[in-house]
Amino acid sequence: MLTLFIALLASGGTYAALHYAADWSVLWSVISSVGVFFALQLAFGIFIRKRIMAEMQSVQLILAEGQKKIQTKVQRWQMRPPGSIQAAQKEIADDMRVFVKEALVATENLSKYRLLVPMIERQKATAQFQLNWMIKDFTKCDALMPKIIMAEPTLAAMKMARMYMLKEPLEEITKVYNKAVRRLRYNQNVLLAACYSWILMKNDMDNEAFKALTEALKSSDNPTLKANHENLSNKRNAHFSNSGLGDQWYQLHLEEPKVKMQRQRSVYR
Repeated sequence: MLTLFIALLASGGTYAALHYAADWSVLWSVISSVGVFFALQLAFGIFIRKRIMAEMQSVQLILAEGQKKIQTKVQRWQMRPPGSIQAAQKEIADDMRVFVKEALVATENLSKYRLLVPMIERQKATAQFQLNWMIKDFTKCDALMPKIIMAEPTLAAMKMARMYMLKEPLEEITKVYNKAVRRLRYNQNVLLAACYSWILMKNDMDNEAFKALTEALKSSDNPTLKANHENLSNKRNAHFSNSGLGDQWYQLHLEEPKVKMQRQRSVYR
């Protein structure tokens, strides 16, 4: 809004200077002032976009460095497994909480642009929602959820997962699902369809889950969706599983991944 106001002032000033001071015609004064308006808007837009991208890249860098440290630790454990898997999982969760909290602090820098970019507070809320979701701070996620921008299928899947956790009516979850999948391209519906069919299964609605997967497979050829569809078609409901999606599925926090750490066997000669 501030940039628009500045551009309008500059445009008006240009018109007054050219028409009244330089004695230009009304037509050329208007054309020049309009040109100044759009040139300033373009310049402001490029400048602000670069600054916001730099702020978001700093957040991504914090996350990348933190994840790199965790991967290094996990690789070390693969060579020399820890005494307790539960203790190892807690240590990873604690490490993650540290760098996610640091990233959350960094997102506050986006508020500097609230007078320049009307949507920046919603963009900040969306970023903070995803970060709080990573560390399972669902209280903060619930507060942020009404403000987030549902620009990605993952965000819609997170909302559906949280609605399921809060035991909200299935009809409301279905509305979120239908609205989200409506605008997606081929194979962009995988996580949403996996989440929705899983929720239907948990509500003992196997036939509805089968129908949902049948419809989803018109816009996807994902192997996990295909396998679940086939299992439900052959009444092998116990084999229904989204584990084939890996981290993409487990990031919804509806199920915990099965972690296996094998101890090295000593070899004696």
